[in-house]
Amino acid sequence: MPSSVILSILLPVRNEGINLKLMLKILRAVVEESHEVIVIHDTPDDDSIPVVQAIQKGYPELHLVHNKLGRGVVNAIKAGVEAACGDYILIFAADEVGPVLTIEDMLYLMKEGCDFVSCTRYAHGGRRLGGSWIGGILSRTANRLFHRLSGSPFSDATTGIKMFRRDVFPCLNLQCRPIGWAVAFEMAIKAQHAGLQLGEVPIVSIDRLYGGESTFSLGPWVYEYSRWFLWGLRHSLQNSRGRRKKIKIKIPNFYR
Repeated sequence: MPSSVILSILLPVRNEGINLKLMLKILRAVVEESHEVIVIHDTPDDDSIPVVQAIQKGYPELHLVHNKLGRGVVNAIKAGVEAACGDYILIFAADEVGPVLTIEDMLYLMKEGCDFVSCTRYAHGGRRLGGSWIGGILSRTANRLFHRLSGSPFSDATTGIKMFRRDVFPCLNLQCRPIGWAVAFEMAIKAQHAGLQLGEVPIVSIDRLYGGESTFSLGPWVYEYSRWFLWGLRHSLQNSRGRRKKIKIKIPNFYR
């Protein structure tokens, strides 16, 4: 892979073959920056694999990585970052079509000096559509409380759409259990307390538009998210850098 790659897009998957057919076509058409797409799967029988293999012939920037670090998004991200060549890393969900339109704005903030950029469904025109109504209520409530109580600059710390400089990844020291996308919450919290320059971009999130395999399970998700919620509150009290840190906002032109 040439060193000219600017952006590495990581897509952790679990039987997302249907979504990948659309997502990969959109990424190839929309992303103008020099990039690579890394699809990370846990098992050799994942239905995403033949989809990627069929598209690779005409998309040389597309790669498959078998995650051998252990199942779950957190381990898929670690395996993907290890294989990535880009200066910037984008974590993306294969079933999230809408946020593709904000990649350019995330890159803009990175080039303006941000180290870590998160998307938001709950501010600046962002919206959350579809998905579990219980999950939606928990997400909104948790983000609102965390923002107010911890001083987090993020209005949506739990969204899985994140971009960061590859060289800051070690300082995040991910320790999350492999429960859904709880790792996204951990990443946002630790980026805040690491003193990184932060950014935020609104998205319209349409969850699981074309099927696929959701891993949502109320009990384990509530436990793991609560664990990082309390971790973030505790460190906010101990670390003044984590309180009301400034954040750069980039609102896409079509949201104005």
